[in-house]
Amino acid sequence: MEPWKIIVIICVAILLIDIALFTIVVYAYLKAFHSPKKRRLLALTPKSEKNKELILSMKTSAESLKNEKFEPIYIFSNDKTKLFGRYYHIRDNAPLFIEFHGYKGTAFRDFAGGDMLFKTFGHNTLLVDQRAHGSSGGKSICFGIKERHDCLAWAKYATERFGNIPIFLVGISMGGATVLMASNLELPSNVKGIIADCPYSSPKEIICKVCKKDLRLPPKLIYPFIKIGAIIFGGFNPNKSSAVESVKSTKIPILLIHGKGDTFVPCEMSEKIYQSCTGEKYICTVDGAEHGMAFLYDMSKYEHTIKNFIDNQLSKN
Repeated sequence: MEPWKIIVIICVAILLIDIALFTIVVYAYLKAFHSPKKRRLLALTPKSEKNKELILSMKTSAESLKNEKFEPIYIFSNDKTKLFGRYYHIRDNAPLFIEFHGYKGTAFRDFAGGDMLFKTFGHNTLLVDQRAHGSSGGKSICFGIKERHDCLAWAKYATERFGNIPIFLVGISMGGATVLMASNLELPSNVKGIIADCPYSSPKEIICKVCKKDLRLPPKLIYPFIKIGAIIFGGFNPNKSSAVESVKSTKIPILLIHGKGDTFVPCEMSEKIYQSCTGEKYICTVDGAEHGMAFLYDMSKYEHTIKNFIDNQLSKN
């Protein structure tokens, strides 16, 4: 074969490989991080009949929360992304709970129970739509990397508006990881505590877990493409921060809650975060509870644990 033909074949082969690799990177980004205008809700997939019944009750509570009167609030994050939240006022000068929902979830669904619980304590709540969800702006879900700065923006807004009231940051699933990753930022001094329900230890670890356990794909092979897609198209590096690293240097008291029946975000991730945390920390596990179901699975234990944590932090004022 003539040399020039060999060169052409090699160039075509390289081009085809590059196109294939680029296609994989684009697909990885679209699958993991992209949030289109018509945003799809990640469905809950209960493993047991009990959890199926609990999900039905959650839907009822979510509809009830939707019908409550709230004040719509818009703020901007550090990268100028427009964020939306719903403020529910119970009484003047009460503690405020800022709540962050999970990956491809909704504020109403993920906090159908928790928001009600905080209100029964007589506290005000701010239910936010995470970036690239609901009525907030943004096209990329960043697994807490950019969302942690959104959390900081909400805490600063609340302090500027309401003054030196006690603030608690609360998150579930990705929201739990978000508030934990925000724990070592320059949060206002009136942030008295962080409550994280079924958080993951780091973006990388949860992505690799999903690849291996849920999708049956080799994470060592797939994760580099996912990371490159996040950097190129999402503008963030999923390795930049993690809950495990952030809690090593936080001074804010932390309460971790996790269901032992969670197969999506394993309970071991909260235990890893707990072991890494060097400050005031507490952990509560609920036998049998699947992902995000700890509140509904054992309301008494959940309420008792949270109330003790809140009362303990408020007593320090």
